[in-house]
Amino acid sequence: MKILLLEDNQKLNEIITKRLKLKNYNVESFTDGALAYEKITEGYSCFILDINVPNIDGINILKKIREYYEVIPVIIISASVELDMIKQSYDFGCNDYLKKPFFIDELEIKIEKLCNIQDNKIFFDENSFFDFKSATLVINNQETRLTKKEKLLINLFLSKKNQVITYETIENYVWEGNFVSLESIRSLIRRVRKILIKEFIQTVIDTGYIFKTI
Repeated sequence: MKILLLEDNQKLNEIITKRLKLKNYNVESFTDGALAYEKITEGYSCFILDINVPNIDGINILKKIREYYEVIPVIIISASVELDMIKQSYDFGCNDYLKKPFFIDELEIKIEKLCNIQDNKIFFDENSFFDFKSATLVINNQETRLTKKEKLLINLFLSKKNQVITYETIENYVWEGNFVSLESIRSLIRRVRKILIKEFIQTVIDTGYIFKTI
């Protein structure tokens, strides 16, 4: 399981990372909120976020995560005891809140309870899956490594299976908010459709697309 850890206290960051790696978790740790923010689409199964970190705080990162991932667990760790801050964390979709200082065992228990729910491989039919770890699509035992934008698009589709995804959502997620022409989006869709072989991606006229799975 791949975990993103955001904690700006270097010593605590190293302690948590070491303990979790001893549990055979794949941990990628950050002390800067902006760096973590750029990585949230990299196929994590669990997020552990401090609130008060440099550049982009944990609450804003939580909000961004919840734009695209409804079920991936987020654990907030913070020294704040302000009720408004705790309420805000839950309002924006955190799954649990751990107040500092805490025993690392407490964090491990929460991870085991909340986060061991997603495999690295996400199947969308019996012969097709996306491997988050290697960023590859496997269709009928044929592996295809994806470009960054192809991976982001598949990530988005799999986080919102059987839901309509608008052109604007694709632009914001895949192009990270930068302007892109409708033809560029359609070109990316054509490439991914060709890789998928089957008609998983269906067009919703004048709106966007829907990723139909079993």
